[in-house]
Amino acid sequence: LRFDEKVRVVVFKSQVKGVFCAGADLKERAKMDDAEVGLFVRRLRNLMDEIAALPMPTIAAIDGYALGGGLELALACDLRVAASSAKMGLIETTRGLLPGAGGTQRLPRCVGIGLAKELIFTGRQIDGEQAFSMGLVNHSVPQNSEGDAAYQRALALAKEILPQAPFAVKMGKLAINRGMEV
Repeated sequence: LRFDEKVRVVVFKSQVKGVFCAGADLKERAKMDDAEVGLFVRRLRNLMDEIAALPMPTIAAIDGYALGGGLELALACDLRVAASSAKMGLIETTRGLLPGAGGTQRLPRCVGIGLAKELIFTGRQIDGEQAFSMGLVNHSVPQNSEGDAAYQRALALAKEILPQAPFAVKMGKLAINRGMEV
């Protein structure tokens, strides 16, 4: 995707109804030794960094659960759209873990330090409306009977971006991302 000039916007969605991304398989992770866990977390973090660094805008369409690494995937995207009934949270502390794929950096940039600490320390799950009210998602929409309301709104948002000058959008993303690091 990084090198395909024809790709102007990327929308991340799940093929599984009711789930955006449920995060890592903790049963699988429990079977790993420390070295394997370290490699797994580094590879996951690198994947999220690669998604965040894509030159075109990315939109997460959260039509269901986005927990742990699933929310970290959404946070790696530029924009997030959630169904009001979606459930999100960095729930790792409830399992004796730490968000390891960028959530501890990206969530505070999104919602502020105090709120990010509260959500991470408690492992609390929030719905799409709560996520919208705190700035975690750009839009919260009522879920439809097909279970793809967030995806439909994400497509509409992508269609608003498409007519804009590709180079200007790309450079705008780069300027914002680099500016946030200063």
